[in-house]
Amino acid sequence: MTIWPILHYDDTDRALRFLLALGFAEEVVARDDEGDVVHAELSWPGGGRLVFGGTKHVESMHGRMRAGDNAVYVVTDDVDTVHDRARAAGATVLEPPQHARFGSGAQSLICTVEDPEGNLWTFGTYR
Repeated sequence: MTIWPILHYDDTDRALRFLLALGFAEEVVARDDEGDVVHAELSWPGGGRLVFGGTKHVESMHGRMRAGDNAVYVVTDDVDTVHDRARAAGATVLEPPQHARFGSGAQSLICTVEDPEGNLWTFGTYR
């Protein structure tokens, strides 16, 4: 199964720089006539993709989405490295690397950061 979360940002260039700094890889980036990102697809080294666009583009089904109201969990085997990258990229660290138990009882090493527009990103070892 493959899932692609979709996020929207007010400042798409800043979002692209931030996500690439975390370790995502650019696959597709389409821009409008002003140079703003209309649609981007980024891949995660461990698998999966993320799609994002700008809040100024309201003509699509996802055009109602606003920045900052999203939370994404991303699987990684190296939480500490992602934490360090996020901090260096200017993320607000909400939870430094720590062991956590989820509601299911599963344990994971996790960290949670907030991106520049308020979206929450939890990186963890739980698959």
